[in-house]
Amino acid sequence: MKKGQQTNNTKTDRKKVEVNQSTTNGCYAAIDLGTNSCRLVIAQPTPSSFHVVETYSKITRLGEGIINDNMLSKAAIRRTVAALKVCSAIVEEYAPIVRMRFVATAACRRALNCQDFEKIVAKETGLSMEVISSKEEARLAVVGCMPLLNRMLKRALVFDIGGGSTEISLARITETGKTFIEGFVSLPYGVVTISEAFPGKDMTTLAYDTIVERTQKILQEFEDKYHVREAIENQEIQVIGTSGTVTVLGAVHLNLPHYNRAAVDGLAMSGSDIEKVISRIKNMGYEGRCRHSCIGKQKADLTMAGCTIIEALCSFWPISEITIADRGIREGILLDMIHHQKHNYFRKDGRYRRLFRKGRKYGGKKSGSN
Repeated sequence: MKKGQQTNNTKTDRKKVEVNQSTTNGCYAAIDLGTNSCRLVIAQPTPSSFHVVETYSKITRLGEGIINDNMLSKAAIRRTVAALKVCSAIVEEYAPIVRMRFVATAACRRALNCQDFEKIVAKETGLSMEVISSKEEARLAVVGCMPLLNRMLKRALVFDIGGGSTEISLARITETGKTFIEGFVSLPYGVVTISEAFPGKDMTTLAYDTIVERTQKILQEFEDKYHVREAIENQEIQVIGTSGTVTVLGAVHLNLPHYNRAAVDGLAMSGSDIEKVISRIKNMGYEGRCRHSCIGKQKADLTMAGCTIIEALCSFWPISEITIADRGIREGILLDMIHHQKHNYFRKDGRYRRLFRKGRKYGGKKSGSN
């Protein structure tokens, strides 16, 4: 298959930037395998960041039904492996890859049959997935959102609503421009697990309020430890949200006829605008959300589930503005790898060397070298 060539079943999931064949050397690859979707990005480093060459995204609902028995179902595994086969083929098109990292998050952390799944993936696709902790997931989300940080503020609250968990991180920017995480909390649920816990075309008011209340109880422990409320009131913290739900809110707010990443990524929405859009999405009803061009049938139930978490955050803390981020873990992985490559920053115990060796099939000697 030639670069950019698309099969009928993947043409709507792949997005390729038209570049010359000679400029596709020196690419990096990242996969974020979440509870709801599988997302790949191929990119090249630039002096300040990276340039995306191609992306692929597919909703696979790997974590479908996991709340029942903590097992990945055979159907979910089949869907996900099929998507990962596409990822594998795309990565191979850009060989040799300089560095690559393929991570799996909440569903795999929770699944009792995760090791069996990893073996199937390795056998069927040649990819080796790395199941990361909720702490590492939170860190990568913060790193991915760094380009949106307001350098005039020294702290940021970044929340990432996933399919099976939600990571909330408090980050601080040092005088030298470095960013580190002061603290984080992981909610043990996300849009997929919430929607499955409360099945039906529309969430009842009781179900909606139950998630809001449960979220706020967890947030209270975080607040008691890090005193976020006062800093937000004093406008010392920038709040950044990243997830499908957050970007949907931005698109609905802008009344976009079709989703447009360039319009949504980096958009600042006031607290009152967030409240209005959530109310608008609620009033659409399930059928209305299915018909909406920026939501659709695949996200109709998930969007409502995500709104419960956003409403919990906005009603718990005095949030006056949220920066919408259409970026996250994949971008965090890329920025991490590019930074480490530029500075030759690898631990003496060989941790990164072992990590990136997983891509040797595509990268030849380069993928396992320093």
